[in-house]
Amino acid sequence: MLNRRVLGVIVLSGLVGIWGLGEVGAQMKMGYINSQEILSKHKEAVDAQKKLETENEKWGRELQQMQEEFQTLQEQLDQQSLLLSQEKKTEKAQELQNLAIRIQQYQNEKWGEQGEFFKRREELLQPVFDKINEAIQKVGNDEGYDFIFDSVAGNILFAQDKYDLTQKVLDELEKVTAGNE
Repeated sequence: MLNRRVLGVIVLSGLVGIWGLGEVGAQMKMGYINSQEILSKHKEAVDAQKKLETENEKWGRELQQMQEEFQTLQEQLDQQSLLLSQEKKTEKAQELQNLAIRIQQYQNEKWGEQGEFFKRREELLQPVFDKINEAIQKVGNDEGYDFIFDSVAGNILFAQDKYDLTQKVLDELEKVTAGNE
């Protein structure tokens, strides 16, 4: 399967080839956006990212507490090992192992492949992405663009600033957001 960058180069090469066909190319209208800039300036995106960041920091603090508890138990076992019976040492070692397993499970629950972080990110940001895509579609349709690319995806090697539609998309998002309030 082709990766996005290779696919982008192929698509751009094809478009440049079509563009060079004279009359067909002269009628084609292209522009680009900077998705990172949109995500950093659009209030809903910023709010969603802050909320996700807050939840992630909370989970990080909980993990830190568990790791500190593990460290404390490890130090206690090391300090008391000469004084403890073999049975107590085994009991404490099992307690440490159980805590290590809990820590690993917690990390997987929060940040693993199917973890809560990724689910929350999808839940919080997908509606924002949908609005951004709608705004891009509206700008593209209203202004007659044939193609709009994302400069962050690495598909644009050069473009003049006059083809940057980022601000127009941000303006469209602001209209939609103001209409929903």
